[in-house]
Amino acid sequence: MSESGHSQPGMYGPGRRRRRRRDRDPGPPGQNLSGPSRDREFVPRERRDGSEEPPGPVLPKTPIILAKPPGERSKPSAPVSGTPMEKPVMLIKPREEGGKSGVTPDAAPPASGTGVTKLEREGQRPTQPVYQIQNRGMGSAASSGAVDPVIGQTKLLPPEKMKHSIKLVDDQMSWCDSAMEYLRDQTDMLVVGVLGLQGTGKSTIMSLLSANTPEEDQRMYVFRAQTQEIKERGGNQSSGIDFYITQERVIFLDTQPVLSPSILDHLINNDRKLPPEYNLPHTYVEMQSLQIAAFLFTVCHVVIVVQDWFTDINLYRFLQTAEMLKPSTPSASHESTGSSGSEDGSEYYPHIIFLQNKASREEFCPRTLKDMHVIVDTLMTHSHLKYKGTLSMLDSNIFPGLERDYLGTEVNLFLLPMMESEGDEALARAGSGTTPLFSLLPGYRGHPSFSSLVAKLRSQVLAMSRNQLSHTILTEKNWFHYAARIWDGVKKSSALSEYSRLLS
Repeated sequence: MSESGHSQPGMYGPGRRRRRRRDRDPGPPGQNLSGPSRDREFVPRERRDGSEEPPGPVLPKTPIILAKPPGERSKPSAPVSGTPMEKPVMLIKPREEGGKSGVTPDAAPPASGTGVTKLEREGQRPTQPVYQIQNRGMGSAASSGAVDPVIGQTKLLPPEKMKHSIKLVDDQMSWCDSAMEYLRDQTDMLVVGVLGLQGTGKSTIMSLLSANTPEEDQRMYVFRAQTQEIKERGGNQSSGIDFYITQERVIFLDTQPVLSPSILDHLINNDRKLPPEYNLPHTYVEMQSLQIAAFLFTVCHVVIVVQDWFTDINLYRFLQTAEMLKPSTPSASHESTGSSGSEDGSEYYPHIIFLQNKASREEFCPRTLKDMHVIVDTLMTHSHLKYKGTLSMLDSNIFPGLERDYLGTEVNLFLLPMMESEGDEALARAGSGTTPLFSLLPGYRGHPSFSSLVAKLRSQVLAMSRNQLSHTILTEKNWFHYAARIWDGVKKSSALSEYSRLLS
């Protein structure tokens, strides 16, 4: 009776239902012990939650689907108006305030870390809200994700500014590729080169035309000028070809002195081995100078010839020889020959400027200036270089009393005086025994100041016409590859080799 008494209520209670489930779904073999225990865990909880028991037999995968930690199952049992309704509102709030100008402190970037932790607790990836908050200053396009902010910032960055010159051709006459990182894919550029004898001030002039002023310390110039020690021992500062590009996309090429006696002395005294194609040191020095000049005549828009006295006939002979040995301009393809090439398919020749550096007061006399123009025009009569018609000292208002037709044939000639400080000028006047009439007024110089003349020269050089160097329009990077190909062709030129053989 005791057994029947205890079992009688079990027929209508939970014990009866558990036995009926065990009889209905005994489970797979080997899991008789684990199956009932799982049923005892989940069935009472489902009854407390108010869930209905599924009709029919229970699938064996049901315990696997419902096998979750108790802490995770307790969250959905919270009231409906509680936390789950507030969290989506907090996630949308930074997204709405991210693109506004008046951002609250809660939506500022320092507080974005809290939003990330909330997203991580919800099991979501913190991508879009954080991305919009961090790039809220990029505008509507950046906030919508249409433009990559990294690419947009790169396009807005100014070109990298060079602090000093770098090597384009080293002292071994080898091409260097370090200038490539400063060049861009744009075609509005001007290439300016310089030639001159030793000690004429080429590097100083190029520094003043590119990035420096006469008031700065010469040790800070982008092209290193001769130091006092090098001047005393008669050496040269520059070697090979130096490269510098300005923010205005003007490329300046400073070169070693042509026909340099210091380079020849270095070859002889140091027993430096010559290339096999050269037998004598002076032949090698002259051929180096011709290679550099022929290279500049091919890849530059403007070539400045610097002199410190008027004038050296050998320098004009050297220029005409380099013009004769200049490599020909690469022609266009057979289909476009004569249409997209240079003017009428002719050879390319740059503008050439004769710069008279360290000019004296007498050279600024109008009569002397006229004689200088006539001499240069006579020496360059048979040259194809564009040596006149593109630069004028009369247009610069340096000689306000002279008319334009005073110079019959005005060549590209410009005069620069000595670059001296006020203290040096005072010492010079004291040493000569001459004192000005009024001590508070500056002495008579006969020409404008050095700084004003350099500014006038720079404005005229940068205003030169930028003719097409080859049959196609070159970008800065294309110019670099074109110049490398021209330099390699100059070193392997059969005309230069034949001329070297005639010299030796």
